[in-house]
Amino acid sequence: IGVHVFLVSCALPDSVLRRFIVRVMCSVLGLFVRESDPRLRNVSVRVYIANHVTQFDHNVINLLTSCNTPALNGAPGFICWSRGFMELGVTGSRAELVDSLKVYSSHRGNPPLLLFPEEAATNGRAGLLRFSSWPFSVSDVVQPVALQAQRPLITVSVADSSWVTELLWTFFVPFTVYQVRWLPSVPRRAEEPSEDFALRVQELLAVELGVVSTRLTAADGAEHMKRLRHTSLLPSAPGGCPGECAGCRAAPWALPLGTPHPEDTRIAVMAQRVKEVLPHVPLKAIRTDLAQTNCVDTTIANLLEGRVPFFPESREAGSALPAPSTSQAAAASGTQGSGAVPSSKPATKQFAKSPVERHLSLQERKRALYDYARR
Repeated sequence: IGVHVFLVSCALPDSVLRRFIVRVMCSVLGLFVRESDPRLRNVSVRVYIANHVTQFDHNVINLLTSCNTPALNGAPGFICWSRGFMELGVTGSRAELVDSLKVYSSHRGNPPLLLFPEEAATNGRAGLLRFSSWPFSVSDVVQPVALQAQRPLITVSVADSSWVTELLWTFFVPFTVYQVRWLPSVPRRAEEPSEDFALRVQELLAVELGVVSTRLTAADGAEHMKRLRHTSLLPSAPGGCPGECAGCRAAPWALPLGTPHPEDTRIAVMAQRVKEVLPHVPLKAIRTDLAQTNCVDTTIANLLEGRVPFFPESREAGSALPAPSTSQAAAASGTQGSGAVPSSKPATKQFAKSPVERHLSLQERKRALYDYARR
């Protein structure tokens, strides 16, 4: 019942009476809104710029003043209307959206626009996402709004969660407190690009909130969540490491159960993966480097580029490695005194001084490994 009343009330025609009724109703449901120094709110400003902490920030600001937030994502219709978004009917590029918002703002009878340049909700504790520049192309004067939200038990914004989940958690917890702080309006400087204008406002909001102004975008966050979902779908992977590279992510339950030393087992699994790629490298050298890098890809690169010294293992005739390339043989001749290298042993890990020759040598090594794997 609370969910239905909250959504329908936010969609009622805007008026002071509606805002009062909804604010009292939200207080009963455990949603409290605190406003700091409302006299700073500039009634002549046509665009409000706020950080994004929940899926219902626009509803919270609407409890204090009349404003509209355009629907950027999601299908238009009843859900969009009931959540309090404004439908512009623009489904094209950002340039078309900016033109529509400029036309909307040119009519003084329309309420101001409330825009969220972060384009994705965060918990607001660590930093601000990089502000997109298109909201700052709508008007030459904007007013920043600093939003903070607190609730007991759980965080105010969970990554990769839907607005329905956030709404249910909002009414499940005892209370949620929003703090709204109005900052003085910020005009655009002479001949200032929208990107610089956005960065300047982002820095002001970051200082006001006491967080870091990052250069991470909403797309970076979406990519990070995509990688996490991909990792969680592979719980039975044969090996891996919990490092930062994509080739080293694996779930902790992928390790064998009942292992007395899980760290040693994890290093052993990663060493086996490196051994499959570089069979001539001793396991001792592989494990030593893995203990420092904690990453399969980095260890392979270190071994290929000669950062880790080792003596190649001798192979049986039936499992001989492919013959080394010309550049490898030339590099090996400097220390072995011979231009010919047996096909069962790899070349020494001394690269030429020229970066071009080192790059060619690396490419030839990779091709040789590919050919060996195909055979």
